Amino acid sequence: MNNHERRNFLKMCAAGLVMGVPGIGFGASFPSRTMEVYIPTRAGGGADRNFRSFAGVWKNHLGGEFEPAFYPGAAGRVGYETYMGKASDDCHDLIFGNMGPEVLNWVVKQPTSFSTDDYFYFLMVDADPGSVFISEKSSMKTLEDVIAEGKKRTLTIATSRLAHPASLGMLVLANKMGMKVNLVPMSGGKNTRNGVLTGELDLGVLPATTVMKRKGIKILGLFDEKNLVPKKMPGAVLINTEYKLGIPPIAAGARAFGIKKTAADKHPDRFNKLVESGMKVFKDPAYKEAVIAGKGSWELIAPGGVDACNNYVNNITALGKEYRSLLAS
Repeated sequence: MNNHERRNFLKMCAAGLVMGVPGIGFGASFPSRTMEVYIPTRAGGGADRNFRSFAGVWKNHLGGEFEPAFYPGAAGRVGYETYMGKASDDCHDLIFGNMGPEVLNWVVKQPTSFSTDDYFYFLMVDADPGSVFISEKSSMKTLEDVIAEGKKRTLTIATSRLAHPASLGMLVLANKMGMKVNLVPMSGGKNTRNGVLTGELDLGVLPATTVMKRKGIKILGLFDEKNLVPKKMPGAVLINTEYKLGIPPIAAGARAFGIKKTAADKHPDRFNKLVESGMKVFKDPAYKEAVIAGKGSWELIAPGGVDACNNYVNNITALGKEYRSLLAS
């Protein structure tokens, strides 16, 4: 563009004439279409619940609708491969997952169709502790009963995914206490709960909100050092402290929105709008109402931006690498 063309262009900008010119970014609205959100698990679980509560309020701050699509399979790999292969890089396509199990999945086996550096999380919703639970019909009534029984025979443990923070917590406990356990991935929280409720498996491990207050289920312990919702989990043992596991608190449910790195790099203004509007959701009274209406626990909502997400990913990656042999066995 020469000087004459540049002067004409600036005059057009001042007159507002370029607003309708295709390809010119000034004044372009975002979002200009429905936000597509890829969820790498089945509908009806913790990720689904958290997504709907959050997106139902976020749309008012962002100015656009959200449409989820669920891609269960291969412990989350199907969802990520689909997102990385099909999603656009115009900031309208996001992924919403549980950072813990999905990061641990890459610790056990790196993806082959993309690099984990090609996407990142930017908006964390909650910090839901890993829990150990049983059916109220079980002959085991306490965590001590579980440990004693696990020293006699191999206990079957229902889990939504093998590489999962709650699974990791159980493996560390079993290793510490000399228990014999067999983790059985059930593909999603609902199937995991049902496996325990029917007596098909001895007990289960999941993020606490996925099982708290569910009929027929009792939470025996948390892989944490505090119980933020004691009324909903009365008597839950703080496993990390009680049994000196030597591991930090494990947020087994750390759901977060992620995006392709190319999208954020190409459209920093759009990405900033996503972050800024998303953080406004946490201060909106309507969000608290939505969480409670969805049977979630407001006490476990944990607002976090890029830095908080990076810290979680780095910490769970380091923990996963330390105990990789247990997860891969």
